[in-house]
Parts: sequence; structure tokens; C-alpha cells
Amino acid sequence: MSTEQQPTLRQREILDILVREYVASAAPVGSGTLRALGRLRVSTATIRNELVALEELGFVSQPHTSAGRVPTIRGYRYFVEQLMADTDLPVPEQRTIHHQFHQLRLDLDQWMELTAAVLAHTVRSAALVTPPRATSSRFRHVELISVSERMFLLVLVLQDGSIHQEMLTTRHVLSQSELSQTSNKLNALFHDRSEGEISTLQDPELQRLAEWEGEVIQRVMRLMRLVDEESVSRIYSDGLVNVLEQPEFVEADKFRRIVEVMEHGNLLRSILANILKANGVQVIIGGEGDYPEFDDVSLVLTPYGIRGLASGVLGVMGPTRLPYARAVSTVRYVAQVMNSMVADLYGQPDPEGGADRLERRKERE
Repeated sequence: MSTEQQPTLRQREILDILVREYVASAAPVGSGTLRALGRLRVSTATIRNELVALEELGFVSQPHTSAGRVPTIRGYRYFVEQLMADTDLPVPEQRTIHHQFHQLRLDLDQWMELTAAVLAHTVRSAALVTPPRATSSRFRHVELISVSERMFLLVLVLQDGSIHQEMLTTRHVLSQSELSQTSNKLNALFHDRSEGEISTLQDPELQRLAEWEGEVIQRVMRLMRLVDEESVSRIYSDGLVNVLEQPEFVEADKFRRIVEVMEHGNLLRSILANILKANGVQVIIGGEGDYPEFDDVSLVLTPYGIRGLASGVLGVMGPTRLPYARAVSTVRYVAQVMNSMVADLYGQPDPEGGADRLERRKERE
């Protein structure tokens, strides 16, 4: 952008007001509205001339001859990178979100569902989140629960908090006491090990296991392999109705396309996988780059977690007329909360200072 002609100071001010008003109203913005909303000490005729100049620069367009202007993709990008203030989510909202997360018990599904719900409610958009996945999943705990004399339930808990279950049958009659003893042995042997580490583990205790116990180990490793292969195959979402209520999606074709993106998200998974490798909050506006299918949509996404240990992606999606400042501040704050929770889950130092960080901020105020 630096090699191309840039807007003047007055044009920047006009573009800033225009983007904010269009985001709020969804209606083309005219010179009279711009003069009334801003501190522009110039005539409406001068503002009209500046709008023509901004249109020639590619920052705004005019849907109809008699209408006002709307931002283009380039206009939104300039607003996000050059005009939008880098603000934090208001502290009262931070406190509310912080409280909601710290009321949760460790259940991955509840954790992900709450994350999507908080993002969708706060930004009034659709929200997306993928679970924190380890580079390779790590064993945390196994429980074997008797169902009948020759049938039991295997419950595997991984370090990321995910729970996986499988029913097993055996030729032997097994009591709950025997199942619990085996659970305890495996928990001691496999704690915090990956599937690969379990498969190569050399321990005298393993040589003394019964045949059915060996089958349990094989099932545990199989479940861990399946988890490792999933990557971002699971996407938790919320708030699609917030997007579909926007005037941009009244047309049936656009409505159907956004639903397909959310429901059959191969392209979405590809984007999220790329975000996992990024740093900080990423803003994709109107299908920029390799995503023409998203020409009516913007995404604000960020990785979260502990890189190299366990990480996922969270963010929001809405029309290109997205409240970008609020979206960025919300996504960034929720990611900070999630960073703290992942660190706690894995027994790592809190990269965000967790609750203490928020308490210190409250004290300053």
C-alpha cells in the first residue's frame, strides 16, 4: 500500500467516519451525514469532492448514482491497519467473561461451547473455536468401569481435557476391583506420555500384564492415534443467526453460501489450520488472498494456547461490515483467558498472569 497514492489527512478523517457509520447503519453514507457526524469544518460540496477522490483511490464505492458511499475491501483494510484505534475490551466485560470461564469444571465440550457463545454474544456475530490440540496427544488418566461380568467401559482422559470412551468385551469374568487395579497400574505407567512413547515403553510391569490388559493398552493407543489425526476436524460454532439477520444476507444465494461454509467447512478448516501457524490476531476481509468464496464475509481469528504443546484457534465471522475494533479486542481478550486455561491444564506457567493480571488491573482503576 505504501507505493500507491495515500489519502490526505482530511480524506483519512472522512474514511474513518464513513466506515464507522456504515458498520453501524448498513446504509450508504452521504456527504450531509458525514458533515453532521464529524468535526469536518468544510462544506458538503467539499466533502463530496473528497468522496470522489476516495472512490478514485479505491477506498469507497457508490452503489447507486443517487446514493452515498460504502467502504470497499481496500477501504476496510486501510481502516483496520491505519485508522482503527488499538483498544482493549472494556474492563467490566473482561470481568464478566473471566467469571464465566472460571465457573467451568474441566470439560472440553463445555469449555469450547462457552468460548463460542461468549464470542458470538459479545461481538454479535458468528463464532468459531477449535479445541486445543497437542502436537501429539498425551495420556492423563484411564478408568475401567464394569458394565457386566464380561463387558467394561474404557474412559480415557487426555491432557487437553478431552474424554474418549469405548466399550470392551472379554472372555474373562472381571470384577470392578480387578478393573480398578489395572486402571491404577496404567495411570502410573503412562502418565503424560504420548502414543509413540507408550508404544516403545520398556517396563518390567508391562511383561506381567494379562492378555486382556494388553488389549486395553492397544485400545488406549488406538484412541490416542485417532485424536492425533483429527487436527482441526472439530469446529465448535455459535451465533450463525447473528450473521443471517444482517441485511447483506437477505438474498437467498448469499444466505445459502454462508450456511454451507459453516456446515460443510473444508475451506474453513483450511483457514483455521493456517491461522494455527500465525502470530496474534489475523483479520481476513472479504475473501482477500486465497479465499474468494468469502467475498461477503470477514473473519477475525487468532491462535491460542501454548505453541509446541497445545494450541487451537478461536475467532468471529460476520459480514465485511463487521465491528472490527470490538471484534479484535474481544478475540484478543478471550484468547488471553484461553492461554491461561491451557497453561493451567498442562501445569505450565501462566503466560497471561491469569486472574492475578485482571486483579492488578482492577486495583489500578
